[in-house]
Amino acid sequence: MSTEFQLTGRVVVPGVVSAQALVSTEPISGWGGVDPRTGTIVETRHPLRGQSFAGKVLVFPGAKGSSGWSAQFHTARVMGMAPAAWLFNLMCTKVALGTVVSHAPAMTDFDQDPLQLIQTGDWVHVDAVNGVVTVTRP
Repeated sequence: MSTEFQLTGRVVVPGVVSAQALVSTEPISGWGGVDPRTGTIVETRHPLRGQSFAGKVLVFPGAKGSSGWSAQFHTARVMGMAPAAWLFNLMCTKVALGTVVSHAPAMTDFDQDPLQLIQTGDWVHVDAVNGVVTVTRP
């Protein structure tokens, strides 16, 4: 039996998409932390090292590192390896620009913490037009 719940939040980049979740409890470093050619997290000490965010709803606390963050995710988009959508807690200039250049739906400022509720493998429908995220857990 599956479980379904919703979160509401603020739209950063509008759009609608459904995909499987990849949840990171740690911030992600763009420059040197991801391989934009494969959409893989390569940061040595990151808990998701070796996992790909390509085509997934990336749920994470926020960005860390240099201003090269957005360039890495722009390259991932050009290579067809960007996240399908972004759900994050902490807005900063790096993550704002990174989400915009990826052209994928993005949301923040949720009524509930997505890191506490969404699990890797959940099916997530991001309606970043109306500010609603629907999560289905198998």
